[in-house]
Amino acid sequence: MPIATMTVPAGFPSPAADDVEETVDPMAWIIRHESATFWWRVSGHSLEAEGILDGDLIAVDRAGKKRIGRIVLAIVDGAVTVKKLARRDGRYYLDPRSTSDVYEPIAVTESTEIWGVVAGVVRRLPVE
Repeated sequence: MPIATMTVPAGFPSPAADDVEETVDPMAWIIRHESATFWWRVSGHSLEAEGILDGDLIAVDRAGKKRIGRIVLAIVDGAVTVKKLARRDGRYYLDPRSTSDVYEPIAVTESTEIWGVVAGVVRRLPVE
């Protein structure tokens, strides 16, 4: 469902209330390859520094380009995890991006499958 978007300052208020920029379909904006995109719910805190929080929904694109610096969903020893793909000293790692030091990087091995790339995040804000 397309919706009109407006720019809203997160700092000082804007005197202009009619800053309509464009019409955007939020799902089309996130999903690039519809038949290759799957939704997963995040459990845990290892990507807080990347803005991905416990309970968020992530759109994972199996057809997305798996590049260094992208958030990927991987299967490691049969377990599913989501981390940032990194390379150090000629080796690949799945890096946690947490605000704490609780999580350790995971070395990518021949048995690691990079399943897809995170294309977007959806979060429902709490209602008070």
